Amino acid sequence: MTLSADSESQLYSILRRVAGVSVHVLCVGFTVFLAVMARPGTSLFSWHPFLMTFSFSFFMTEALLLFSPDSSPIQRFSHKIKGRYHWILQALATTCALLGLAAIFYNKHLNNKPHFATWHGLVGLLTVLFAVMQSLGGVFLLFPKLAKGWSLAKLKRYHSASGLVGYLLGCTSLLLGMSSLWFTTAVHSLGWYLAAVCPILSALVIMNQVTSSYMTKKRFQT
Repeated sequence: MTLSADSESQLYSILRRVAGVSVHVLCVGFTVFLAVMARPGTSLFSWHPFLMTFSFSFFMTEALLLFSPDSSPIQRFSHKIKGRYHWILQALATTCALLGLAAIFYNKHLNNKPHFATWHGLVGLLTVLFAVMQSLGGVFLLFPKLAKGWSLAKLKRYHSASGLVGYLLGCTSLLLGMSSLWFTTAVHSLGWYLAAVCPILSALVIMNQVTSSYMTKKRFQT
């Protein structure tokens, strides 16, 4: 038995909605789990995993899901309003990322340890710098008149593409951090794989959301 085109489209929409809601739940759960595990305030280092998880797993994921046609918590709002909330969440994500970077940098300085000596450190630094540039680039979408010679459609397209790259870097950085001695000492075997589901599923859902939106716009333009 074969499904009709309408049935396939409806099934695909349901799956996307389920996946989007799952990411909402997983990101909140993962952030709470890391917060309990890190116990922020017990040491200078404890602020690093706490802030970075809040930045990339919670704030940035929710900022991108605001534009999801299937699982946005403010789906009925206009695109302009979504953009405002998106910028606020991105600003919070970038602030947390910078504070998290400062915490680990100063912690290594106090303990005379080398900076950015691992893949996690290098990718993490690149991710934070990328997030800062992406947030600054978002200002041109809030105030398009600042970007003279660029159309709003082109700015949105480039911002979406670069934002996806930045988010994938963030998920990669989280996974690399989960491979650190600090994390693997506390979380073993099956627990590690369950925790890894969050950044992996989030990356897949956001990737599908951004690429599907781009392909839809291309179809309308042709």
